[in-house]
Formats: sequence, C-alpha cells, structure tokens
Amino acid sequence: MTDTPFALFDLESVAPRVASALRQPPLPHETRIVADSGDRVAWLRARARGVTATDAAKLASESSVRAAANEKLHDGRSRGFGGSRYTDHGREREPVIARWARAEHGIAPSSLLFHAESDRRHLATPDGLKVLGDGTLELCEIKTTSKPWRGIPRGYLRQVWWQQYVLGAERTLVVWEQHDGFVPIGDPQCRWVDRDEDQIAQLVRLAGMLLEAIRPQSPGEPARVGGGADRSFYRPGPLA
Repeated sequence: MTDTPFALFDLESVAPRVASALRQPPLPHETRIVADSGDRVAWLRARARGVTATDAAKLASESSVRAAANEKLHDGRSRGFGGSRYTDHGREREPVIARWARAEHGIAPSSLLFHAESDRRHLATPDGLKVLGDGTLELCEIKTTSKPWRGIPRGYLRQVWWQQYVLGAERTLVVWEQHDGFVPIGDPQCRWVDRDEDQIAQLVRLAGMLLEAIRPQSPGEPARVGGGADRSFYRPGPLA
C-alpha cells in the first residue's frame, strides 16, 4: 500500500466546509451592538440617546423618575464626566476582577453597548458576557465597595435586571471586591441573580416615563420634569 501523507484529510474538500461552519449567523444580541466603550466619545454619545442600566438603577418608583430626569439633564454636565476617586478605583480594578470572573466562571469581558430588541433607546453595557451551548446568554456585572455586603444593593439589582432585559439574558453573575482605603481585601465575591420579569416590566414602564420627561419640548408645550430646562440633549453620569 502506498504511504500517502494526510490521506484521511482531503484539505481541498474539507477547507470549504470548515470555512462555512465558521460563518455562522450572528446571535440575536450581536445584531444590536451600538458602540464600544473603548471609544469613549462615541459610547457616551450613544448612551445619551436613551436609558442605560445606570439610569435604570435609579428607577425605584414613579417618584424617582423626576430625580433621575433632573440628574440626566443637569448633573452630568456640571460634573463634566470627572467621576470620583471611587469610580476611578472601580475602573482600575475592573479588568483585574474581570480576569478573575473569566478564570472562575468562563465569562468573557465585554465593553459593548447594546440596545433592546423592542426599543433602540433602551441600552446596556454589561461587564461580561457568555453564551452557553444551547444559546442561553449569561452576563457579568462587576462592582467595588468599601463596605461588606450582606446582599446585593437594590439599585444594582435594578441595573442587572435592566441588562438582562436589553440583552435577553437569563441570569447575571454579580462580582464585587471589597477594599479598605482603595486597597483590595481578599478575593472577589459573587452571586448569581436570575431574570425577574415582574421587575423588568416595572423598569420598562418607568423608563418610558423617564424618556418622556427628558424629551425635547415643542415651543409652547407646558414644562414637564425640572421646569423649563433645556431638553435638547442630556449627558449620562460617569458610570457604565
């Protein structure tokens, strides 16, 4: 028998099939990418067109919509996106904590901004993303804290539920790292948060009220939230 190297692997016939297998259609959330936070200017501009997870974190009730609208319309401009020592520390530690989440739970870091399938003004930038074999989507949200947590703060839960709604995810791994004077204490801690349709429905309703509150006014239209403020644009705060 003639010794024929690679007789079992007809490369010319296999290569097209391999290439075809690699050209899979994009997953649903991949068709809804808006921007990448790596381009901060474009990311901030895109976020300014809708309600982000940071905004949703503040939407505890109808009465909270007024404060959230005023913050979007005024506070972001006055802060000039400067943030604080705490937000700076969070940004510095996020890549390190993300590497831990990837090593321990296989969730890849993400810097992409997505819009919801039902409304392009509903936006979210999860810190991590993983697609399971059956197509189920899991997210990761990273936090730093100067105090120990007994549980995940309610505002962060609203942020997580909003991200799940926007991405179509089933659950989120919330990872937090405690620090003392901005020096990390021990390893990160984590907890899974499942999707909650009732909470999501409430957030979507309040987000609609928020979008109405910050909508540019027509000449002669009665003032809404915040009196006669300029609603031609708004800027988000420093957090993702």
